[in-house]
Amino acid sequence: MKLHPVALACLGMAASPTPVLAADTLPALSVTAKGYAADDMETPAATFALSRDDLQQRAAGNVGDALRGEPGLAVSGDSAQGQNPVIRGLKKESVVLLVDGIRVNAAQPAGAIASFMSLPLAESVEAVRGPASVLYGSGALGGAINVRLPDAHFAPGVGFDTALAWNSASRGLRATGVMNEAGADQALMLGASLSRIGDYDAPDGRVARTGYDSDSFIGQYRFRVDAANELRVSLQQHTDEDVWYPGSTKPHPHPLVQSTTVHSPRQERVLAEVGYRRKGSGETPVNVDLRAYRQEVKREIFSYADGPLARDIAETRVAFVTDGIDARADWLAHPLHLVSFGANAWRTSASPERLLPAPATNPANPLGRSDPFTNGRIEALGLYVQDDMRFGKLGVLGGLRHDTVEGEADSVGSPPVTQNLARRDGMWSGSLAAIYEVAPLLRPYANLSRGARAGEMRERFESSPRGDGFFYVGNPQIEPETATQIELGLKGATTRFDYRMAVYRTRIDDYITGLDISGTAEAVAICGPANATACKRTVNLGQVTLEGLEAEGRWQLVDGHWLSAGLSMVRGTNEDLDEPLFQMPADELDLGWEGRVAPEWTLDTTLRLVRRQDRVATVFARGSEDPTAGFATVDVGATWRRGKHSVRVAMRNLADKAYHEHLTEGVSGQEIPAPGRSLDVVYSGKF
Repeated sequence: MKLHPVALACLGMAASPTPVLAADTLPALSVTAKGYAADDMETPAATFALSRDDLQQRAAGNVGDALRGEPGLAVSGDSAQGQNPVIRGLKKESVVLLVDGIRVNAAQPAGAIASFMSLPLAESVEAVRGPASVLYGSGALGGAINVRLPDAHFAPGVGFDTALAWNSASRGLRATGVMNEAGADQALMLGASLSRIGDYDAPDGRVARTGYDSDSFIGQYRFRVDAANELRVSLQQHTDEDVWYPGSTKPHPHPLVQSTTVHSPRQERVLAEVGYRRKGSGETPVNVDLRAYRQEVKREIFSYADGPLARDIAETRVAFVTDGIDARADWLAHPLHLVSFGANAWRTSASPERLLPAPATNPANPLGRSDPFTNGRIEALGLYVQDDMRFGKLGVLGGLRHDTVEGEADSVGSPPVTQNLARRDGMWSGSLAAIYEVAPLLRPYANLSRGARAGEMRERFESSPRGDGFFYVGNPQIEPETATQIELGLKGATTRFDYRMAVYRTRIDDYITGLDISGTAEAVAICGPANATACKRTVNLGQVTLEGLEAEGRWQLVDGHWLSAGLSMVRGTNEDLDEPLFQMPADELDLGWEGRVAPEWTLDTTLRLVRRQDRVATVFARGSEDPTAGFATVDVGATWRRGKHSVRVAMRNLADKAYHEHLTEGVSGQEIPAPGRSLDVVYSGKF
């Protein structure tokens, strides 16, 4: 008897699709979409996954760069290191970022938290496009991105997985290694990745301040108590040094300063986790996974005077400390009926230490303490249940979640304000989706989902300059925003052809954003005279809508030769002002070919066509968002594989095209350009 995919998932086995995509290709599986390994063709949602081979082929140093060009995904960047993924037009706080299923919690005044996720060591990157709050709680309005690092595995003996990468644009070198040693009931994994990245070359010359150093270390020990019970301990550390954010450069009125640029001498993420897993047995097994963790994200955000003063005129040091507990269980109530339920609780606290010139009227004065807030904390508790059912060829997935999120600080600003700083919100999230297999190549699905997001620490408590060149003022009483999405899609796969497409409409109520009030009397009052010309106030808009289309497919034209295409279009509307929503990704079409030209050699090429983006906010942005020219880039590559070893040589941006993405942050008209032509060489091997 063939078990249904939900039964296989509960038993820790992968469900095989009908049929597999190709003779040497495994089914596309995702853990992030349902919380357990599930076949994409059985999932009524838009999912995406990159394997370790995919990541090494792209030679990406961070998550944003790895996802560039994928349908429904875009990148917002303020530097070479600061590349944040964008899902369906929603970015930063509206996308939940996870490493091995654990949230990466920290404010993002500059740079990208996604760049702290140890990508060079990753086994895979998975994404869910669209609200994913049922499993991941507050913040997953746009979706969730999960970087899955290697697990210690019980393969007897010692094994090594290594990779070396170099590129000519930045003369950057990256070395990665993972070791696994195991016996019958114990396994140990240790991994490290060291990167030394220089300033990269654009078509018009070298782009200053785009280099940085990055190191990652991971380790995990697993112990099988018996066939059903297992204990584990995991450690992760990621460090970046000497990171500059050229996109933050903005003019300054003082002649000694002239302009300022944000930089980070050092930033670090450290995670320690202990966990317990029980594998169920019998006709109605229950799988259990428990984990407790502490994660610290330490950041230094300094503002440097580029003029004759030539020193930092603002220094902020902060550690975001998160303690959390996750508990989840999967119960196979029936071979065609899998129920998941769980609880997530976490607490993040921070007390930034900020130094500013005292008095502030002269930036050459010595720096003195002026902390933005004291003892800020956000606590969250979420409870959820999800039901995965099968009725013949019809699959139904439903879920419900309740979150309680509370934010509070002892004081805000200088002179300190101590009143009206606490807010507690209860939020409901839910989803109901179905997929029906008419035929292997025709699987229509529908998905109705609701997500919610409470304000994060920066939006609540902090008043400070940000990476886009504006001074933002926090709002402790900011209300949660909610997103309701309807998505209709089609999926299908055979041995020679597979595709996915979706159309969606998302309505977000009480949308949280920064409203540009520069040059007004209110700006002088709340941002101060020095920042009044570039001032944003954190507000709730009444309503915004997002509508979009995504499509992707692969076709094996002849044996060993695949054609691929991907299309992404999104339209955002600020309903309050009846104008385009601020900073929406441009339309994009990607075309590719990959073919085996010899037993050990494959060649590939990708053409990326990005349309001019002239749907920009005018009233809301007050002239700070300009249209961006369209562009086209071509990448070509060759890969040699023999056994467990491979070498890839690729030329990115073959025509040395000068361009920048529309979502590149910076003073309008002065955004940093993308890298120019670059020769990439990557070696990977297993021993």
